[in-house]
Amino acid sequence: MRLGARIFKTGLSVTLALYLAEWLGFQTPAFAALAAFFAVQPSVRKSLTLIWDQIQANVLSALLAVVFVLAFGQEPFVLGTVVVLIIAIHIRFKKEAIIPLAIVTAIIIMGSPTDDFIQFASNRFLLIMMGVFSAFAVNLVFLPPKHENQLYHKITSTNDDIIQWIRLLLHHEVDYRNLKEDLKKYRDQLGKIDELFELYRDERGVFRKMEYATLRKVVLFRQMIRTTRKAQRILESLTTNDNLIHQLPDEMAVSLRLQLDEITNYHERILLKYTGKVKPESTEDYYEEMSNGKKQLIARFLHTRNHRDFDEADWMTFLPVVAQVIEYCDETEYLDRMVDRFYNYHTEDNEVHIKDREEY
Repeated sequence: MRLGARIFKTGLSVTLALYLAEWLGFQTPAFAALAAFFAVQPSVRKSLTLIWDQIQANVLSALLAVVFVLAFGQEPFVLGTVVVLIIAIHIRFKKEAIIPLAIVTAIIIMGSPTDDFIQFASNRFLLIMMGVFSAFAVNLVFLPPKHENQLYHKITSTNDDIIQWIRLLLHHEVDYRNLKEDLKKYRDQLGKIDELFELYRDERGVFRKMEYATLRKVVLFRQMIRTTRKAQRILESLTTNDNLIHQLPDEMAVSLRLQLDEITNYHERILLKYTGKVKPESTEDYYEEMSNGKKQLIARFLHTRNHRDFDEADWMTFLPVVAQVIEYCDETEYLDRMVDRFYNYHTEDNEVHIKDREEY
């Protein structure tokens, strides 16, 4: 089991909140620790953008808790009513991310109120805010995330596996039971990649120059993901139409295999070029090859319409497969141009922070 940065940040936030509450002499420091646990965010940017929302949510929850306890007492239904109101208000203003912390605030304040309820509520509110600011401080200072490194390796790992299956399918060397299991795994992996991309997109620099540099890479990674999704759709399409691919005329089958071999090799080289392992100008020759390959594939496909062993229904069924191959080629070419522009036109701030996979 590997412990990520967020786990350590959570532990640090809870520890800091406990020490701070004890140092200031509060009787129940555990409430500060509980608030810190809910306030930890996966990225610095998200912590910066949510801190004000968290403060507002805690103030709102505290006010509702105090008003309802003073007006209606401390019966369980009163707490339930406050929880419903808090959820409804935050959903109305599209602040769902801070609902758990807001509810915890209300429960802590409304739990076991004393005769001097205002002071009691104030103390607990301060404990909660200590937890929130402890988590904010840890998010801001400690263990900056390595989302760029993680995202790149998750994309390349998933991409390599997908391309390997495409090649096996085209050479008719597939174990279909394992292929179906992996297809589901790749859908899950791409979903996780999207989540990680959202975190990376949130990690923009504090200074404007750093922010622009990061945004350029955000656009690049979005295209990397888009291109890998195209490869995944090619794999699913080839799997669905595998019987039809076996019946293709030999010339069409060879043309399809050659074109996909060229595109997948091209795709792999672009991802290596991003990390500096392939020279920026070394894929220039691929542009013309890709263009000629697309023309040949389309011409060969149109020619199969008149083939005696390939009827009209099969031709129409195979049409989406050819269209997806063309789209995959176009997206790959676009990714290559983006990488070239990144290195050729932004030489002062095009540093790439990618380490070996074992190190992240």
